[in-house]
Amino acid sequence: MRLRNVFTAFTIAALALSAVTLWTDVTGTGNAATVPGPFARYTRDLGGEEPSPTLGMAGQAAPPLLAPAPVSVSVQGFYAWALLDRKTGTMTGSTNAAAATNTTESMIKVWITADYLRRFTAAGPDQERLDELSRMIRDSDDAAAQDIYEADGDNAVVQRMVSVCGLTETSVVDGWWSRTQISARDAVRLGACLTDGRAAGPKWTSWVLGEMRQVRGEGRFGVVEALPTEVANRIPIKNGWTVVGDEWHVNCMAVVDRYVLAVLTRYPEELGLDYGAGICRSVTSQLRPRS
Repeated sequence: MRLRNVFTAFTIAALALSAVTLWTDVTGTGNAATVPGPFARYTRDLGGEEPSPTLGMAGQAAPPLLAPAPVSVSVQGFYAWALLDRKTGTMTGSTNAAAATNTTESMIKVWITADYLRRFTAAGPDQERLDELSRMIRDSDDAAAQDIYEADGDNAVVQRMVSVCGLTETSVVDGWWSRTQISARDAVRLGACLTDGRAAGPKWTSWVLGEMRQVRGEGRFGVVEALPTEVANRIPIKNGWTVVGDEWHVNCMAVVDRYVLAVLTRYPEELGLDYGAGICRSVTSQLRPRS
């Protein structure tokens, strides 16, 4: 398994997925602040599969599970978050969502899987390889991730993620898939890339998202814990969690109906994994629409 990081939150909007936007950095002092931001829209629809609305009573569309809102979390360390509306392209998040990065840790395993499947022959991999790919996502199997990473070109795997998904704040760390540096803004772009078919291609996208819905064990935490039980099981997620030096690196990524949410955290080791999971839960809870 691999882990993630912490920061102070504000609400902002990016003008385009590839635009250079001014974001104000806030150091991780543990103090919290909230600044409502303008919610600008991107100039184009993201395309891809139409996000399915949650259905309420009698087939009526239920209120959205998430919506842009101010977020304030007091953290001992660093955190950043971003929320992307896959339908409109509107992005909101912390003021450091583009400027600050964290190691991806296990969150990148969904890309390693999708990239491998997209590039494979039309017949697809055999069952043994599919089982390995499934373990990589469901159980966050590090050995499986390393095997596929090496088989598919090492650094080239991450370089393709940057180019295919249009990432702008992601950087390769030679020979280390888990140490890839990514911003919260790029993390939600990765989530959109997975859902719209660019990552895995038309044949394998549903399979990858299905595996993300079945993440289990130690890796099932964060965003899904802040959602109603009846819908949490259908939410595709991939988290990352590892102790690096004397810090936990904890990341959460989830596709919640039309939205992709990512939270990146980093904080002292003695606070434990649940501290980072709690940051993900808190951000998610604050983005839940109030009735």
